[in-house]
Formats: sequence, C-alpha cells, structure tokens
Amino acid sequence: MRIGIDVRYLSHGLVGGVHNHILFLVPALIEAGPQHEFFLYADTKRPFELSDLPANVTVRYLPYKNGLSSVQHDFMMHRVMEQDNLDVVHFPANYGIGPKNARTVITLHDQVNIMPYRYNIRHHRKDLRTITMMAYLGYCTRRGLEQADMIITISDYSKQQISKFSNFDPDKIIPVTNGPRPGMARVTDPAVLEDVRQRNQLTKPFILGDGIKNPAATISAWKLLPAEIRDNWQIVFFSRTPTPPDVVFEGVDDGYVRLLVRPSDADVLALYSMAEAFVFPSWYEGLGLPLLEAMLCGAPVIASDRGSIPEVAGDAALIADVDDIDLFATYIQRVLTDKAEAERLRQLGYAHAAQFTWDKTARRVIEIYEQTVEMPVKV
Repeated sequence: MRIGIDVRYLSHGLVGGVHNHILFLVPALIEAGPQHEFFLYADTKRPFELSDLPANVTVRYLPYKNGLSSVQHDFMMHRVMEQDNLDVVHFPANYGIGPKNARTVITLHDQVNIMPYRYNIRHHRKDLRTITMMAYLGYCTRRGLEQADMIITISDYSKQQISKFSNFDPDKIIPVTNGPRPGMARVTDPAVLEDVRQRNQLTKPFILGDGIKNPAATISAWKLLPAEIRDNWQIVFFSRTPTPPDVVFEGVDDGYVRLLVRPSDADVLALYSMAEAFVFPSWYEGLGLPLLEAMLCGAPVIASDRGSIPEVAGDAALIADVDDIDLFATYIQRVLTDKAEAERLRQLGYAHAAQFTWDKTARRVIEIYEQTVEMPVKV
C-alpha cells in the first residue's frame, strides 16, 4: 500500500496527548509495515521531530508562513496528496480532508469536536479565541467525517460517545487502544531517585496525582484520613499547566501539597516510581494513559469510574465513583497502610500495562488500512 499520514503535529513544537499519539504511532507503523510506502505530510513551522527514516518513507514539507497557513493546509493539503497516488490517507489528529483518489481514515480521539457547540462553550473558557477555535475544529471534524471511510478511536467508551453525537456507521468506528510512552519502566537507581527528591524538595513519602484531573477530590479525601497518615505522607501533584485549580495552591499554602509544574519526562518516571499510590479521580477520559504509565512504574492505582477509566484499568486498580470521597479516602488509607495490598496492585499493574504496546497498536492500524482499501466504493 501507499499510505499517506498527516503529521503536522510533529512540525509545530506541540505537546500533549494527540502529539504523543502521533509521535509514537508513526515510527511504530513504519517499523510494522516495511513492505508499505509511507508519505508523511509535515510543514515548515518548526523542525520535523522524526529523523533517520528508512527508504520506504517520504516526507513532504508544506510551506508555513503564518497561522493562516494551517487553515490553508487543512483545506488544500489533499491536492498535494493526490499527486502521490495514495491508497489510503490517515488523519490521526481528529480531522482532515483526503484526496478523492484515496480512501480516508480519521482518528477521532473523542467526541469533543462533534458535540453541540453549547456543550463545548459551557465547559471551556468564554473568550473569543477559544469559542472561535472550538467552532472551527467542530466544522473541520464534521466535514472530515462526511467523506471519511473509517474512524479509528482510542477506546470502546469513545466509540459509544462518537456514535451518540454523529451519524457515522458504528460498524466503521474501530477502537484501537494506544500504548504508553515507549521505554517506560520503573526507576530503581537510588541516585536518580534521590536527585529527584532533592531537586523537588520531596521530604516525605507521597501519593501522586495530576494537578488538572479533579485534584479537589484527592484533597477532599486526604482531609478525611487519620492525622497519623496526614502527618507522615504528603500529596504531590504534577501539572502541564502553571494554573491548576485554586484548591491545589491552597494545599500548597497549607503545606501538605507539593506542586511540580511541567516536570521533565524523566522526573515524571521517577515520581511514578516513588509514589506510594497514583490517585486519578478524573471526571472524564477518552483513554487515560497516565493509568498505564503509573502501573508500568509500579505505582498502585486508585481511580474514578468515569469515561474509559474502568475499561483501561481493568482489575489492576481500585475504582471508586468519582463523587464517593469516602471511598477514595478508604482506598488511599488501605494502600498506604497495607503493604500486601499495595504489592498486589503493583503486580497486577505490571502485568496489565504490559499488554498495551505501540507495536500492537500499529499492527492493528495497518489492518484497518487494508480493510479500508478493500471496502466497496461509496456511491
């Protein structure tokens, strides 16, 4: 097959879940499909993140002058793709318009872009830039789905939600679970762990959480714990934004919370590895990769029952209703005081997370390409 992939996320200096998805998926696809030809469509905004690509990979660079260049490429890139006589085109970042002479696959990570505008406006900032961006992404996604032959999504839960908010044939929405970051494993080097402790002033054993994933629930549960636990442990939150909810800063001011803003990937690995528990009371997840990352690093996981979390965590985590603060507190206390329970969760986590790999993901995606190419032509 001749396979085209929109990889502009890898030439924009971006971070976040979709960026990582593309960064890890594309090399895995190339390795899993040496018999195929790959055409990668980047632009010139920033240096392209992939290098040393094999001979069966061609990179096409689209000129980037300003922010309007991205809009132009969104609607005109299919003309460049047409010249490469592709069999299938994959847009792995929620939307895209493919050439008429190739089949189109879109990875729609969740339902956000296709929900009615009132839902998104209610749950996002009300400034003009945010509202305009949400409207634009919604339009592009809906238009892309109109001509797509197949949708890939990241969980059964996301498939259900996409089916709910679109008219796309559910039989052509295929869940393919991602893998965690390649090379993730528990850090055991005492010198490395001590360096992270010293640099981040981690003076007590701690439970770990994501500072933007409903930290109020973790803090509320913490306040229900016996004084002996609160005196001898602390909460550490990492956050990819410097402005997590105010409740986090209140905990910092009161001395029982440490907030680490944008820690390096290496430091996050060490934090997972040192954590007595990873607490993840998220309100919504399309997938929930932090659960698998924590498991790979040996952190016992306590998580909410929302979105895809139960699907991804399986039986390797303690699951509580997101509103059941008492149960979260019970689980935290159990893991911190019962070494056998913590070890049970740790071993379950290792085994469970090992089932999720990017090689497995890539091979399934190539099967979907093959299936899409064989589909009858739309009338």
